[in-house]
Amino acid sequence: MENENKTPEFAEVVDIQFRPGQKIYYFDPAGILCKTGDHVIIDTARGPEFGYCTGGNHKIPVKDVVAPLRPVLRKATAQDEKIAAENQEKERKAAEACSRKISEMQLDMQLVSAECAFDGSKLLFFFTADERVDFRELVKELASMFHTRIELRQIGVRDKAKMVGGLGICGRPFCCASFLDDFQPVSIKMAKTQNLSLSPTKISGTCGRLMCCLKYEQDAYEDLIRTSPKAESFVDTPDGRGTVVELDLLRQRVKVRMEDRPEMIGTYANTDIAVLRNGKAKKTDPPIPADLAPISGGGRRRRKEEDEDTPMMLDSIRLRYSNETIAEEQAVEEAEQAQAEKSAKPHHRNRRRGGNKPAQNGENRPEQKQAPKAEKPKQEQKKQAPKGEKQEKKPAQPGEAAGEKEAPKKNNRKPRYRRRKPNSGAGSES
Repeated sequence: MENENKTPEFAEVVDIQFRPGQKIYYFDPAGILCKTGDHVIIDTARGPEFGYCTGGNHKIPVKDVVAPLRPVLRKATAQDEKIAAENQEKERKAAEACSRKISEMQLDMQLVSAECAFDGSKLLFFFTADERVDFRELVKELASMFHTRIELRQIGVRDKAKMVGGLGICGRPFCCASFLDDFQPVSIKMAKTQNLSLSPTKISGTCGRLMCCLKYEQDAYEDLIRTSPKAESFVDTPDGRGTVVELDLLRQRVKVRMEDRPEMIGTYANTDIAVLRNGKAKKTDPPIPADLAPISGGGRRRRKEEDEDTPMMLDSIRLRYSNETIAEEQAVEEAEQAQAEKSAKPHHRNRRRGGNKPAQNGENRPEQKQAPKAEKPKQEQKKQAPKGEKQEKKPAQPGEAAGEKEAPKKNNRKPRYRRRKPNSGAGSES
């Protein structure tokens, strides 16, 4: 039961081509034994088609099969061979008629090929054009000539090269027309990575696009670049330090111009050098020490004099004695912390009131403010004097009129409290 429910890992297929030089497709042999070179009739989305067997019955992993896998209907008979020959003649005449109509209508398009369905129900024309083309009138003319269904399909220049075929600059048939199933994306960056000429005539194929073979070795070049220094890198060699002037990725070698002898250029393997700076120097890169030479300097870097003169600093360690306890240590630490916070607290000066101004002549300023308060004003002393005693009036000073009040003295700074002047005359009457 387990073997029956298990999905098979391999599937039996045959290789079929619709046209010589075109893409190969897998088909289910459906119990028919096919050999290379046989002509078969196969089932497709467009109906029965005539094909060529390029590979007999063989097994491939199921993961490589594109579902659904269509079957082989039968091997081609003599009647099938006759119909295929008639269709090829019809295709040739249709291509000539279509090219003539395109020239008459002056349409900006180039006809590539014409294909006829095996049952003769449809004619398919492939063409290339730089822009969109209005070919409705062309379809009407072709339909009136062949009395069948007409379909025009625009393709790219690469598809044209694959369908037409030819020889590349290497002297071999086009890769796309011989073994490539799909077109892989190719960019100019691949030519730069492989250090090829950027001339369009040397890196372009017959189709006018970049050659498909640029993709073949791209992965290998990327792996070699990871293990090689960049151009203009500063390296250390057995003969001294220098700058990389040329790379040989395939041989894993570099050419180095010596720092002390610029006229000398040496070739070294990547394993015999040490990269001190990878790539061209930037403004933000730190300078390379003059004594940094891992290979030419004996594998060790000489220590700087200032490093040797720098004394070694160790952090202080506090030892705990047997008679000390953790509680005592915590109390000491808290007291030290409180003292540190108290000493670190800033003193705020009150400049307006002079709160922290030091006292002069050994007197305390707050006491000076309280001293005048002990003395009572003149009016209070008069009120508290005995009733039987009469206080004499202050005699008028010379130059002052009798009954006039004493003019106040002009002083910019007035004292906060005015002291009572002693009486100048006889004492109080008894």
